[in-house]
Amino acid sequence: MGALPEREIRALPLWDGEISIRPLSGGITNRNYLVEDKHRKAVVRLGADIPVHHIRRDNELAASRAAHAAGISPAVLHHAPGMLVLDYIDAQAFTPQVVRAPGMLEKIVPLIRRCHHDMPKHFRGAAAVFWVFHVVRDYAGELMDRESRHRPMLPGLMDRADRLEKAAGPFEIVFGHNDLLAANLLDDGNRLWLIDWDYAGFNTPLFDLGGLASNNELSPADERKMLELYYDRPVSDELIRRYEAMKCASLLRETMWSMISELHSTLDFDYAAYTAENLQRFERAFDTFSHM
Repeated sequence: MGALPEREIRALPLWDGEISIRPLSGGITNRNYLVEDKHRKAVVRLGADIPVHHIRRDNELAASRAAHAAGISPAVLHHAPGMLVLDYIDAQAFTPQVVRAPGMLEKIVPLIRRCHHDMPKHFRGAAAVFWVFHVVRDYAGELMDRESRHRPMLPGLMDRADRLEKAAGPFEIVFGHNDLLAANLLDDGNRLWLIDWDYAGFNTPLFDLGGLASNNELSPADERKMLELYYDRPVSDELIRRYEAMKCASLLRETMWSMISELHSTLDFDYAAYTAENLQRFERAFDTFSHM
C-alpha cells in the first residue's frame, strides 16, 4: 500500500487510537483495505468514478445505504469523494463451488429477491438504470475509438446483442445488483450478505439471475431450480428462452467489460486472460441459445 492511501485512511475521524491497515485482495474496480482499531473493524474502499464502466460513486453510496436499510448489506460508516467506509462483516466470501453446493440456491435466491423488491423502498435520490444492451453498445464505441485489438469482432458481437435484446422481452423491472460474482456473496454462519454496489440500478431480474448462473457455472438443472425458486412456480419454455438471452447478454457484458479494462485499468489483474475466458463462455452460451 502506498503512503497516500495509508495517510488518507489514518486521517479519518472514525478511529479509536492506533489502527492497523491491511490490503484486501479481490477488488477489480476498487482498492480495498481492512482497518482495525481498539473496538471495531471496517472496510475502506477507495475508487473514483469510472465513466467508461458507468460507475458513479454517488450511486454506489445510495445503493449501499438502501441495501443496509433492507437488511442485506453492511452499514455505511463514512464516505468522502473516492472513499467509502463500511462496517466489517466477519464472514466467508463465496466461491463458485459454494454457490453450486446442494441447498445453497434455496438461501441465495431469497436474498436476490430482497434486493430486487425491498431496496427500492429505501433508495434515496436519483437512481441509475443498468441496461446491458446500452452498456455493450457504449463499450463497442469506446473499443472502436481506442483502436482496441478486438475491433474486428465488434460488428458480429453487436449483431448478436440486437438478437438477444429482441428475444429477452417483455421486461419486468426491479432494482438489480448487476454484478453477482460469487465473491459478492458472504456467509457469516447465520445469514447471507450481498455486497459491492458499483453497478446497482434498475434492470430486469433475468439479468441478475443469468449473471448468477453464468458467473458460477450452474448446471441446467440448477438454473431451472433457480428460476422456479425465484418465481415460485414452474417455468415456461418462453421464460427459459428469455432467461437464456439475458444470460448471454450478461456474459457478453462481462467479456466487453474486460476488453475495456485491458485499455483503461491500472490494477494488477490479467484482463486479457479474463477476456478470453469470458468470450469462450459467451460463445458456448450463445450457441445453446441459438439452438433453442
